[in-house]
Amino acid sequence: MTSTWTPAEAAVRTGLSLDTLRYYEREGLIGPVARTTGGHRSYSEDDLFWIGLIGCLRDAGLGIADLREFTVLLREGGSGDRITFLSGHRAELSGRVERLQTAIAVLDEKIAHYTRDAARG
Repeated sequence: MTSTWTPAEAAVRTGLSLDTLRYYEREGLIGPVARTTGGHRSYSEDDLFWIGLIGCLRDAGLGIADLREFTVLLREGGSGDRITFLSGHRAELSGRVERLQTAIAVLDEKIAHYTRDAARG
């Protein structure tokens, strides 16, 4: 038997609000989500996996337009297009990580400097 979840259960499992789930569905990022005979949304394991992937890509800095483009590539594009798309975003994310690491190093140096000053009185 396949497990399914109500919208409220899917929200809890994904850590997203019901409004966000509905928004992602309206934007075509998830779904179509199955409906019960009563017309209520019923999220599958595949839906929750996809929602998790969308969340990960959002955390990586992809905007809604990027996610729409990726969704279209998955539905219509070839593997090469997907690889190019993801590789480009990976390169951007790596650059951001490098800049953040530099900023952290500067902050660490300043913290150490001011800690030494404070210890001297």
